[in-house]
Amino acid sequence: MSEDSTPADGTDPLPDPDPETVALLRDVAEEIRADSSESEQLANILYRTSDIYDPDEETTPEDVVKNVKFILEVKERGGLGR
Repeated sequence: MSEDSTPADGTDPLPDPDPETVALLRDVAEEIRADSSESEQLANILYRTSDIYDPDEETTPEDVVKNVKFILEVKERGGLGR
């Protein structure tokens, strides 16, 4: 990480864009997606995490944490429609 990526608000610095990390996380996510509902959930989390390293996304680690919490809550409730 470069020092230039440290946000002005004092939060943790953002990781540098890394297309290889994006590709790896998304490949793993696709590979495990259909095995079970738990693996699909993990695939969604991996895919969302990969957005941190994608230079085309404006995602912060905090955004990912919020999204992961939402994914886990939906799983706990049994789906979006319940």
